[in-house]
Amino acid sequence: MKRDERRQDILDLLVRDGAVDLDALAVRFGVSKMTIHRDLDDLESAGVLRKIRGGATIEAGTQFESDFRFRTQLGGAAKAAMAEAALTLIEPGMSVIINDGSMAAVLGARLVEKRPLTVLTNNAAVLDALKGQTGITLVALGGTYSAKFNAYFGMVTEAALASLRADLAFVSSPAVSGTDVFHMDADVIRTKRAMMGAATKTCLLVNQSRFGHTALHKLADLSAFDTIITNGAPDADSRAALDAAGLTLTIAQQHMDDVT
Repeated sequence: MKRDERRQDILDLLVRDGAVDLDALAVRFGVSKMTIHRDLDDLESAGVLRKIRGGATIEAGTQFESDFRFRTQLGGAAKAAMAEAALTLIEPGMSVIINDGSMAAVLGARLVEKRPLTVLTNNAAVLDALKGQTGITLVALGGTYSAKFNAYFGMVTEAALASLRADLAFVSSPAVSGTDVFHMDADVIRTKRAMMGAATKTCLLVNQSRFGHTALHKLADLSAFDTIITNGAPDADSRAALDAAGLTLTIAQQHMDDVT
């Protein structure tokens, strides 16, 4: 098997399982552990995985989030359920901010169901989904493009948001610990905060698996959000922290035909 084919197979395994074992990969492909080490090093340098002891993962870490291309292939039913719940907050005629991320991209593609709308976004997938759609006034926030996040960030993005005002902002996060919301990238943090500041109300979208995890930078306290949408009950410790703070979760219901 050629190197590129082997590395693609490794990525396919990561999408399916979330993590891979170095020894198992060496046996699977009939190559040395050193060869697998080099494969994982190169894929880590490309920003598509995070090496851990004895293997690699695409699960978020304190300083790592997997490439947007791979996150789009994960948790489809959960994202669809959260998008469905998020749509109930939107009324025709509103102005809505959509942030970066694969969850936000699923929601963004469904905004045509609530038109007419004004949609402000830095998410390239949302821009692609909505451009040319009648009844959608699409405002591209601009900035410096990040292939890893498939979105635009930086001073241009933040300056645009400072001059705008929306009814509602949807913000996603890869990590929540206690009542603190985190992200691993400083540029992304600044843009999300600017979005929150530009909206009358804000909604946090977070997968239940992301509770009980931290990342390098704190984004905000959960109390900064008017609505918190997830796809299932978080772990017991997270649930206790939310209850102690008097915070309420909206748990999106997954349809059985999406789960099976």
